[in-house]
Amino acid sequence: MEEKPKYLLVDSRVLPDVFCKVVYAKRLLAKGKARSSSEAAKMADISRSAFYKYKDCVYPYESQMGDSIATFSATLEDEPGVLAALIAELYRVGANILTVNQSIPVDGVAPVTVSARTMGVVMEDDELLGLLRAVPGVVEIRKLNSH
Repeated sequence: MEEKPKYLLVDSRVLPDVFCKVVYAKRLLAKGKARSSSEAAKMADISRSAFYKYKDCVYPYESQMGDSIATFSATLEDEPGVLAALIAELYRVGANILTVNQSIPVDGVAPVTVSARTMGVVMEDDELLGLLRAVPGVVEIRKLNSH
């Protein structure tokens, strides 16, 4: 007998509503809009038992998520507000900051790595890097990768 696949990618339009409602309930919990599983299930209009039955088996698939994460490596002047200005510029163009790692400044500059979801950014890499290089206090910046 052929072994069944462990995971399937299925269009949610052909699934019973309960699966989408479980995902919705999990999102309510994660965002703090529901205080408990019971409250999330009620808000999603499903039973608690349905929530508990499927909560560890149903996950949303974000089709573009893997292709939209970029990591930037920068050298910033050790001045107040430089990192905040860099992050603000990324936000302004539609990026969502995921991680920031800044090392201790040496010789007046600090190395920083920023990873951001860039799904909302509607410009080419060269244009984005040009905007980021123009932020006062950015000594150097380059894009390391894009997933």
